[in-house]
Amino acid sequence: MEIRNLTMLTDLYELTMMQGYFKSGKNETVVFDVFYRANPNEGGYAITCGLEQVIDYIKNLKFSYEDLDYLRSLHMFDEDFLAYLGSFHFTGDIYAIPEGTVVFPMEPLVKVVAPIMEAQLLETAILNIINHQSLIATKASRVCYAAKGDGIMEFGLRRAQGPDAGIYGARAAVIAGCVGTSCVLTGEKWNLPVSGTHAHSWVMSFGDEYEAFKTYAELYPDACILLVDTYDTLRSGVPNAIRVFDEMKAQGKKLGKYGIRLDSGDLAYLSKKARKMLDEAGYPDAIISASSDLDEYLIESLKQQGAAITSWGVGTNLITSKDCPSFGGVYKLAAIMGEDGTFIPKIKVSENTVKITNPGNKTVFRFYDKESGKIKADLIALAGEQFDPEKNLQIFDPLETWKKTTLEAGTYEVREILMPIFENGICVYESPEVSEIKAYCSRELNTLWDETRRLVNPHHVYVDLSDQLYEIKSNLLNNSKKI
Repeated sequence: MEIRNLTMLTDLYELTMMQGYFKSGKNETVVFDVFYRANPNEGGYAITCGLEQVIDYIKNLKFSYEDLDYLRSLHMFDEDFLAYLGSFHFTGDIYAIPEGTVVFPMEPLVKVVAPIMEAQLLETAILNIINHQSLIATKASRVCYAAKGDGIMEFGLRRAQGPDAGIYGARAAVIAGCVGTSCVLTGEKWNLPVSGTHAHSWVMSFGDEYEAFKTYAELYPDACILLVDTYDTLRSGVPNAIRVFDEMKAQGKKLGKYGIRLDSGDLAYLSKKARKMLDEAGYPDAIISASSDLDEYLIESLKQQGAAITSWGVGTNLITSKDCPSFGGVYKLAAIMGEDGTFIPKIKVSENTVKITNPGNKTVFRFYDKESGKIKADLIALAGEQFDPEKNLQIFDPLETWKKTTLEAGTYEVREILMPIFENGICVYESPEVSEIKAYCSRELNTLWDETRRLVNPHHVYVDLSDQLYEIKSNLLNNSKKI
């Protein structure tokens, strides 16, 4: 987990394009945007995550001698270009929406303003980092929402697509609301809560279930969650757990966090029966936790069925975002600086409307209802534009322009959410502790209306374009027919 040089974590075509720019003398300053086109999981929002790792990546950009030797061995790159790479360092500006922020389609999550050779190199690694962590954070927030305040433990490490996916996925999951993780390395790296119980193999390794439970309870009286479904949950597992709790109490040994875990069977039925047995035995505060291929939909269903579960362990379906395994973030050129120092907007045109990009050097403003603090709309605008909350503001859907609404003066607040991260190659932003990002993310999620957070058919937040940006985009689209 030491800082790694990920300079070569790139697609080959980034380097071949860089050499092309180098050979043709093209290195004008450009603007690239990172954005996504549709919310994952068919939801109403996403959570941006991974900025700390993007910062580490850029701070450590440097081609080693070994890197250059490898590139030389490909017989694709000339010595003058390799010499340029040998002294490469990032000199541009980067803006980003902070980790833990709720975001919506088409908004620039990261904006790179740099000479084109530098900006081109950053594409692959930034997308790799932001796409993965944002995906897992979004999925985790949905799982936590479904649990309605119950604790969600992330424990998908063994099912993640490799070590990095497990380590950084756990980080993203905690940011988005999980109370902890089973991944010890994630806990060590970011000082996060780690937790776990025991496996079926623990129970099976003893002569009987009671002996396994008793041994575990004596070892971990302050974290005694017993897995009760190895043999027979209601006839054996729960009674043996109660027997152990009774013996600990009789010996004057105070149990701290204690209870049972269910990992198979009808979780609603078993948890209700187990709750009754535990309550009648005098253990109303015993935790009933559950695992078993859970996701937000199953948790919501179990809650509706009155399942007596208050702690949930979610692994595979969270750490892989199984029903939506990719985030879909892209990295697109938006502007090129002209000889006069002003940016010339650029646009990608497509027959697929959603793939038409928003041109220019942009920023993002968020408008909140002043009374409730909930998000009213987001506005993608040109950098430098300002909006006065003491004035009426009419906004409109950029695709269905007849859909308009007016934000009345004095009824809304406005915040620019794209922040400077690097200036002239120097990092000017300090990443908060993960615990701080988690708290911030919780506040961010509370700015969403419940209709936007619902799991099925959510309400979508308006993401509009400022009048100036819309006019530029319209003109470019009209002129594109003449190219």
